[in-house]
Amino acid sequence: MTSSYTHLTSPGRIGKLDLRNRMAVTAMGASLAEPDGHCGERIVRYHEEQAKGGVGLIITGVAGVAWPVGGNQVNQIAISDDRFLPGLTALTQAAHKHGAKIAAQLHHGGLVAMEDMLAGRPVWAPSIPKPPEGDFTEAFLLEEIAAAPFGRIKNVTLQVMTVEDIQTVVGQFAAAADRAKRAGFDGIEIHGGHGYLLGSFVSATSNRRTDEYGGSLENRARFLVEVVRAIRAAVGPDFPIWCKVDSREVGKKGGLTIDDGIAVAKMVEAASADAITVTAYHDTAQAKLHSGSHTPHEPGLNLPFAAKIKRAVGIPVIASGRVEPEVADARIADGSIDFVSMGRKLLADPYLPAKITAGRPQDVLPCVYCYTCISAIYVCEPLRCAVNPDTGYEYLRPATQKGGKRVVVIGGGPGGMEAARRLDDAGHQVILIEQANQLGGTLRFASLAYPANERLLNWLRRKIAASKVDLRLSTRVTPELLQSLAPDAVVVATGAVRGMPPIPGNELPHVLSGDDMRGLMLGEDSDELKRKVGWATRMATKIGAATGLTANLEFVRKISHRWMPLGKNVVIVGGELVGLELAEFLSERGRTVTVVDEAPRFGAGLTIVRRMRLLAELKEHGLGLHPQSTDIRIEPGTVRFTDRKGDAQAIAADHVIVAKGATSNLALADQLRAQGYDVHTVGDCTGVGYIEGAMRGAATAARAISAA
Repeated sequence: MTSSYTHLTSPGRIGKLDLRNRMAVTAMGASLAEPDGHCGERIVRYHEEQAKGGVGLIITGVAGVAWPVGGNQVNQIAISDDRFLPGLTALTQAAHKHGAKIAAQLHHGGLVAMEDMLAGRPVWAPSIPKPPEGDFTEAFLLEEIAAAPFGRIKNVTLQVMTVEDIQTVVGQFAAAADRAKRAGFDGIEIHGGHGYLLGSFVSATSNRRTDEYGGSLENRARFLVEVVRAIRAAVGPDFPIWCKVDSREVGKKGGLTIDDGIAVAKMVEAASADAITVTAYHDTAQAKLHSGSHTPHEPGLNLPFAAKIKRAVGIPVIASGRVEPEVADARIADGSIDFVSMGRKLLADPYLPAKITAGRPQDVLPCVYCYTCISAIYVCEPLRCAVNPDTGYEYLRPATQKGGKRVVVIGGGPGGMEAARRLDDAGHQVILIEQANQLGGTLRFASLAYPANERLLNWLRRKIAASKVDLRLSTRVTPELLQSLAPDAVVVATGAVRGMPPIPGNELPHVLSGDDMRGLMLGEDSDELKRKVGWATRMATKIGAATGLTANLEFVRKISHRWMPLGKNVVIVGGELVGLELAEFLSERGRTVTVVDEAPRFGAGLTIVRRMRLLAELKEHGLGLHPQSTDIRIEPGTVRFTDRKGDAQAIAADHVIVAKGATSNLALADQLRAQGYDVHTVGDCTGVGYIEGAMRGAATAARAISAA
């Protein structure tokens, strides 16, 4: 055990429940159960992998106590009837087989029960809520809106709960708790936040009742407290139960404050709860806040609030919300929290607990906080992870792999590195060929604008360095070279073609392509750059490349705040992922940035939740965003276009960056197939799929080669 994580990896206790460490899988909307609510092989294997990975406690995603009533998402767990016991029992047995403990999160969706809305059932509510003042779907692409289930909801009927209804639901929670105990669960988490039924009663923004379940905070929390007491009566004094409560409501006028959160936590403790899970909620009408409360973008956002609740109660506190292991260890050490529950990190690498316990934190596959996992919820798709394509697909993993083949991987970007790594692990002889003098491909440039990506870049590089892969940098693949290597299979991961779109004026010297920008920032020379930038700039970037400075991305980020060979006014043509992240990068470096594109909505390539935040922040920073523009043309010092209202616009532009035009490039793959090679394509050469496409394609190719 490494001393760096002594506290995080130490045993812990919740009530009578002994845990092997202080790490938990936080409850997440996985949508991996069967359509009829049963726990089938897919969700069992998903949680079993987490148990194998060494976590102390697994908390399931929402388990519906009244399912299908109160269902919050497709393919969620149901625990509303004894017919679900076989699947629930299989789930607990799979976790126990590997030494983990597992708790069921009991839940009723209430006002946000999507399944009730889709089925035309009434939605249970404490009172008639105020209508939302915004629309978070403004950040959705039109095709996402068309595919999303909320587009099929025509009318929503509210059922304002009577006292008899409340007692019915209290009984459903108690019966579900008894069922969880019989299925072999080690504990129960009651979801008392996030706008779900119990949380909607606690919040004054949604509870405007005037009876004993409304008004004062004590009255509003009465329903939650009654549920805790009923569950305690059902499961007995020794069975661990705890409650997830909101520490505050972000962005909601009149919403819960930390003082309210403390008061509710104390009420729950008095009602016999064994622990408190601290979370937060937000105004769902504000798009940016979808990454600003219980799944925050800001590291450790909820820790200070968890610490305040911890000081007020005498039972353990479970905290979460982008908490790095070293931070969690320190907060456990100083008594701020008792446990940390991880979501995104354990999706990226379910073996994080085992790796840090063994003193190998550098081997943990890092989360890059791209929100692929969370964004799936918004369109009712099963959970998945961009950096770990096995997550959610554990049940499809082959039992055995055949090694022993000689495989050439062409291209050292993320797809090529991941394919080479996986093939090496499977026992193949792998030769990785990259024409540049270092690994990374477009991931290096992507890491400049979004630093979290560099964690993945460095991890892949370390894995290749530690493997038996024969790495050949600064090497171009020729027919003669490939023939001499005599591969049994070839993986082509050469990336996309990034041509310049036919925009009038694109040949002007102040117009840079995405490749030009990459070369400029990373010290890569080209004929185009020689034409477009001055001698002094080229020399500076050459010196940076020669000394290795431009290989240090953190150095480039810092120095670019002081010097960058771009004028004050920059227009970016292209409103997809690359264009928007470049806009953010340049705006932070003092440029006045305008983004123009024909697309009706910006942000293609960004996951929904990441896009919600980025678009809001770009507007906050005063960037000009002009989707649905037409007649875009570039002139010396100006970009002209017609905006979506039909008005002519002329934007000053010292430089123009064209951040679009990338297309698939299967020419090499087709050529090699014609020569008789067994070819597998990975990454952007098959179509621009960014990190998720590269990692998933690499896994698919490696499996196919190992299975043949």
